[in-house]
Amino acid sequence: MSHYSRQARTKVSRGLWLTSILGAFALVASLSVAVSVGAVGVPLGTVWGILINKIAPGTVPADWSTGREAIVWDIRFPRAIFACIVGAGLAMVGASLQAVTRNPLADPHLLGISAGGAFGAILALLHTGLFLGSLTVPLLAFLGALGATLIVLGVSKFATATSADRLVLAGVAVSFIVMSGANILILLGNPKATHTVVFWMLGGLGLAQWNLLLYPAVVLVGCGTYLWLKSGTLNAMTIGDETATTLGISVERFRLTIFVIGALITGVMVAFSGIIGFVGLMIPHIVRLLVGGDYNRLLPISALCGAVFLVWADIIARTIMAPDDMPIGIVTGLIGGVFFVWLLRHRIG
Repeated sequence: MSHYSRQARTKVSRGLWLTSILGAFALVASLSVAVSVGAVGVPLGTVWGILINKIAPGTVPADWSTGREAIVWDIRFPRAIFACIVGAGLAMVGASLQAVTRNPLADPHLLGISAGGAFGAILALLHTGLFLGSLTVPLLAFLGALGATLIVLGVSKFATATSADRLVLAGVAVSFIVMSGANILILLGNPKATHTVVFWMLGGLGLAQWNLLLYPAVVLVGCGTYLWLKSGTLNAMTIGDETATTLGISVERFRLTIFVIGALITGVMVAFSGIIGFVGLMIPHIVRLLVGGDYNRLLPISALCGAVFLVWADIIARTIMAPDDMPIGIVTGLIGGVFFVWLLRHRIG
């Protein structure tokens, strides 16, 4: 029996390594394409030449214009890296929420967390001002996301909505309420400034800059590492509260911790990218088909696949209406809506 168990573990380990290697290649290729395509096309050789010269100056002969270098390094590279950060973060949040709620439909967008983040960002932009400098928007976005999360939990308890489908309904209801509040903030704000919040309502990566990547990157690395270290606990939570309790897990405290971490990741991402839905819903389900349900594998591969997915969603958003950018939230919404219907048909109930 142990011989077969070792064989099974070896097979799973090989599958994980193969998936990781293929995912890493896909990510590098996706980043290359994302930086290359656009209103001004840049050959892949030039893209990598600029990157190598930025890392090790003088390594490659600089046979490109200063304008093309600015496009690649100052605009497209930070945008592509930001897409990776946001995609990875939302995918990890979705996977973690699905574990602690045992709800295959759990997602920061459907549970109202993204709407709360957008509410906080709009409040900072139109009403409070940047009283804490560049930290103001991500901080208020986090507080908004956390507030929406607590409201969803409160509504679910008040309405005794403990089942998976009712929790999602509570999240959708809270999302509508919070977005109505955000719309009121827009109406009460300065009409000349309200056009700026359209970005947060529809989602986009156009504000990505090297100096702004630090905040979401630090939050992703810190919170993502914590989630990965708690993979065993997340596995236990998927079985049930009773089983997790017998293993010595403080179920309610751990669930609240995951919700707070999910709100922190989502809030910071929303503060810079706006509302981008369905990434946290789709990616974990796809990854489970590739590597199984063990969160020790599921979380890092979800982060990798989420990064690749959002890079390509941004490529579509930038090219389908070139030279104008389509909001990336429209692209993920279209893809995610179709996936949601498929999930309801084949995986739920």
